[in-house]
Amino acid sequence: MDIDIRGPRFGAAVTTAVLAAVLVTGSGLLLGWQALCFAAGALFGVPRSPYGWLFRSVVRPRLGPPAELESPAPPRFAQAVGLAFSLAGLVGWFWGPQWLGLAATGCALAAAFLNAVFGYCLGCELYLLFRRATPVRS
Repeated sequence: MDIDIRGPRFGAAVTTAVLAAVLVTGSGLLLGWQALCFAAGALFGVPRSPYGWLFRSVVRPRLGPPAELESPAPPRFAQAVGLAFSLAGLVGWFWGPQWLGLAATGCALAAAFLNAVFGYCLGCELYLLFRRATPVRS
């Protein structure tokens, strides 16, 4: 079942704010929260993540019908990529080196910002590249 394209973009906006707060405050616990949100999106799908639930129950009822739908697979893969970066960031924040925490969080922030502001999902594009590179088996 396809999903409303505005949902992942809303989630990216919230993620951008959370990751910016992580960089400003140095809060590894806040990055841990974001990692849990990424994990939920990767495991259960973006609509079932905390930000997807917030979009579905608070934001979407106030909007008109979606003009565009998309496959849930690319955003779900993007959540897994975000999870990988946030886990690397957690290692850096809690066990060092600190530059790893800063760099991994910064990379995740840049990707979330691109999706939130410009609608360009780096993880989704990576998913499509992997799909093209993988031979089709019948």
